[in-house]
Amino acid sequence: MTSRTVIAALALAATPAAAAAPPGGVAAIAARLMNPDGGIVVVAHRGCHNPAPRHGQPEPVPENSHAALERCVTIGADVMETDVRRSADGVLVMIHDATVDRTTDGSGAVDRLTWAQLAALRLRDDEGGPHAAPTDERMLTLDQMLALAKGRIILNLDVKANIYVEVAAAVRRAGMTRQIIIKSEVGPDTPAMAALPPFDTLPYMPIPLNAQGKADIAAIVTRQVTGAHPIGVELPRMAAEQLPAVAAIARAHRVRLWINTLWEGFLADYGGDIQALRDPDRVWGRLYRDGVTILQTDEPEALLRYRDSLSR
Repeated sequence: MTSRTVIAALALAATPAAAAAPPGGVAAIAARLMNPDGGIVVVAHRGCHNPAPRHGQPEPVPENSHAALERCVTIGADVMETDVRRSADGVLVMIHDATVDRTTDGSGAVDRLTWAQLAALRLRDDEGGPHAAPTDERMLTLDQMLALAKGRIILNLDVKANIYVEVAAAVRRAGMTRQIIIKSEVGPDTPAMAALPPFDTLPYMPIPLNAQGKADIAAIVTRQVTGAHPIGVELPRMAAEQLPAVAAIARAHRVRLWINTLWEGFLADYGGDIQALRDPDRVWGRLYRDGVTILQTDEPEALLRYRDSLSR
């Protein structure tokens, strides 16, 4: 995506005290995620890096960081979306871009830097960029991120290279096979990936490719849910008129639909986070009523507040 993992005992001892697990624990979040009728699932894009003033946290923190995970747990987000790449020496690390330039005080390609070199870099605040100040936060390995999240929050691992087997192995070592979501892009001729390793043993979602905005998304989704059962489907950027057919297939096969409301939003004419901050029901509420029940946002605190208003 674009926008605004086991940790060693000594490292754990050096970190701040962890926030408590959510009411009902992560198992309750996982059960709701697996239930298509379980209401809105709130996904924080690259963690909760934006301010959370209603929780006494008015300043941003670096994306994909320990601090971003702790904030997600504190405010009660269901899922933290976070990005995985591989270093030059084969360590799986948490960073979105192919280079460290935007998000750290260093430069260079992630896959050309060793873990020792990456670990020495300081993460820049919020979404980074040349004007964002370096912080005391450091890049995490996948093992570290998994350990920090275990029993506390679901992780959506956005795998940025063909390292799915390695990522799946790390998840199994951590005992987190029911506490993550993993995805891959699929086209019209891609077989049902939820039935194939390593995705057949993990909570999996396909992401249909919408070539030139004209793909038959409904046909791609039908192929992915035939003979397999992903927990959901992440929708790409698409036209509003493409949604009803896809939503009907999702209802029939009991899978959730996920979409990004980042920036202007991924579903044309529905709006995104900017509009949702002004009128959450017009954006998030409309998506929910039209069958999209997993919403990925850069404004998780506001979306959680909106979800709470529905239950009241």
